[in-house]
Amino acid sequence: MRNLVPVLAVSAALIAIWYAAVIPMNQQWAQDQARRAGQDLSFIALVTDTMSQQRPRLPAPHQVAAELWNSTVVEELTGRRGIVNTGSLSNRSLVYHGWVTLSATLLGFAIGSVLGISLAIGIVHNRAMDASIMPWAIASQTIPILAIAPMIIVVLNAVGITGLVPKAIISTYLSFFPVVVGMVKGLRAPDHMQLDLMKTYYASGPQVLLKLRLPSSMPYLFTSLKVAIAAALVGAIVAELPTGAVAGLGARLLSGSYYGQTVQIWSALFAAAILAASMVALISILQRVTLKRMGMAA
Repeated sequence: MRNLVPVLAVSAALIAIWYAAVIPMNQQWAQDQARRAGQDLSFIALVTDTMSQQRPRLPAPHQVAAELWNSTVVEELTGRRGIVNTGSLSNRSLVYHGWVTLSATLLGFAIGSVLGISLAIGIVHNRAMDASIMPWAIASQTIPILAIAPMIIVVLNAVGITGLVPKAIISTYLSFFPVVVGMVKGLRAPDHMQLDLMKTYYASGPQVLLKLRLPSSMPYLFTSLKVAIAAALVGAIVAELPTGAVAGLGARLLSGSYYGQTVQIWSALFAAAILAASMVALISILQRVTLKRMGMAA
């Protein structure tokens, strides 16, 4: 409970600042409309108008919350009753678009995690890989994802690979690097005394890896996985932007931008943030359970 108090205090402060910023950001439209009607706006009328515009420059928090509710719970209820569509998920629902993005995110995260762990093991046990692979892995992250995403999608489309895989590859590109760095640090965490002790037991390389290096790397691995899952989500959303996708959170951002629906844009952004926070929370729970079973402090 004590940990929630600072979080709630900061959240309340941010919401208050957000509400305060809505008035100056949206007042121009309200004043122009009043001027055309030959009316003078009172402060209360100005505040009311800026908080309820259909296409505001900056939507109010309650507008974003209402859009999230309408595009998830309400949209799904009407969709399942057959008012919108007959599928299990309404194609106008953020649940549907979130699932499309989540599918690519999880696939890219899985591939990136396996690739990162494999590369980290090779880097730690092979000097040549340490000298060659690691610099290239670092250099790969200097290329802006907005520049490389269209190239990857165009090349894959040219060879007939479309749909989920191109987005997953871009998610892999962003997610493997944190895992590589975290695992390399974790696999090198055992000190010389522990490694010398394993030598006195005549432990082989694989035994040292399984009995000492991997258990020592678990805290580092879970920390890097939290970063990787968030990066994978960003990669999936970015991958949807240059393709003109009709499904996914990136598609919602695009359609909102095309039609000036700022409330829709903000609701999609918050849906992505909620999705990322949920996945990070799941990894945190897995970390706590795993480390507890291993006798480590979570």
